[in-house]
Amino acid sequence: MSISNRLSVMMFLQFFVWGVWFTTLGLALSSNGMSDIIGDAYAAVPVAAIIAPLFLGLISDRFFNSEKTMGVLHVVGGALLLTAPSLIANEQGNWLYWIILGHMLCYMPTLGLSNTVAFANIDDRNKFPALRVWGTIGWIVAGLIVGLGGLSSKPDIFYLGGICAIVLGVLCFFMPQTPPPGKDKPLDLKSLLMGDAFEMLLKPSFLVFIICSTLICIPLAYYFAYTSVYLAQIGFQASASTMSLGQMSEIIFMLLVPFFFRKLGVKLMILIGMLAWMARYALFAYGAPDQVVWMILLGVVLHGICYDFFFVTGFMYTDQKASKDVQSQAQSMLVFFTQGIGMFIGYKVAANRFASVQESSDALAAAIKTPEFGFLESFSKMFLTEKPDVGGTLVQDAMTQWQPFWLFPCLLALGVTCLFAVAFWETDTPEESD
Repeated sequence: MSISNRLSVMMFLQFFVWGVWFTTLGLALSSNGMSDIIGDAYAAVPVAAIIAPLFLGLISDRFFNSEKTMGVLHVVGGALLLTAPSLIANEQGNWLYWIILGHMLCYMPTLGLSNTVAFANIDDRNKFPALRVWGTIGWIVAGLIVGLGGLSSKPDIFYLGGICAIVLGVLCFFMPQTPPPGKDKPLDLKSLLMGDAFEMLLKPSFLVFIICSTLICIPLAYYFAYTSVYLAQIGFQASASTMSLGQMSEIIFMLLVPFFFRKLGVKLMILIGMLAWMARYALFAYGAPDQVVWMILLGVVLHGICYDFFFVTGFMYTDQKASKDVQSQAQSMLVFFTQGIGMFIGYKVAANRFASVQESSDALAAAIKTPEFGFLESFSKMFLTEKPDVGGTLVQDAMTQWQPFWLFPCLLALGVTCLFAVAFWETDTPEESD
């Protein structure tokens, strides 16, 4: 197999491993009587995102080949995932949290390592997007397999993720040799702690960008933790497949980002991304009482604009503003604040708000009986829904609670958008940015 093909498979499995369990973790927990730990389980991810840059800077960048480090981390992380189903079966929520945290502490550094392996073994950096898109495809395929296989609410998602992680770990040992980039370099504590990148916060426009990026991630966390739970109670029977529609739109808008970045500039791009998050939650909220399917689907499909116009534009803006010697630090700092600090607070806030929904949500989840359907028939479940056939007012009670649940992050996103619109002023024109 050629180097290019091996790198493509690596990227595919890298995001398949994450997407296969992360998308419907909330649904798997709520369907097995553990909805009270959804917030904590998801909060393990940003904790790992905060710690990962230290691992990369202190150990991986200096002592071990990137491909071998990836291999060991994926094998260990995969083995941890394989223990999760038994913990769910025994309702051992505390242990499950530590298993997920342990897995993500292994997984998060591999996001940077996979990029290092890819860049070190291609002759033109412009070829990287063609490799990275296989990661998005991997996430989509993971959602389709989980949803169409009827696994969205089952702990078996961890078996699938664990096995694929171990397979990827073994594959990594057959990747081209990629020596540590910082080998023989003296340890620089300032660089390790992203000190040079933090000096960028002295620039008012970049400071506002970082603050608003961190704040907007608080309402963002609602989507990742609770959408799968919400979709199942609306009546979608292949939640993971339905949510993969968002990644499909992500590919389309990712191709359009460079064009809009040149034409609109960073401020308008990020504002559109923030407004898309607000619109998504408004659709979820106002579509809840009558379970309006088109509103829910539109909210999911908006993911392409939500993610690409905010996150991808943010990465490009950060790369543009950082000098070449601190670009890596700057990107790590952005991930630290957004995927780390912002998401951690967001998952905690969302879990606290979910307490008002939990009783009616759990009652409805217990009453819903998902019918069995064939693989080909399951494709329609990505787009169509069957309202839960349960007696009494269970559905109406739950949907009444879901509406204010989604309105809260909608208003949070609106507030951050207004702050960014007023406080962020970038002097570069779109043409100068190009």
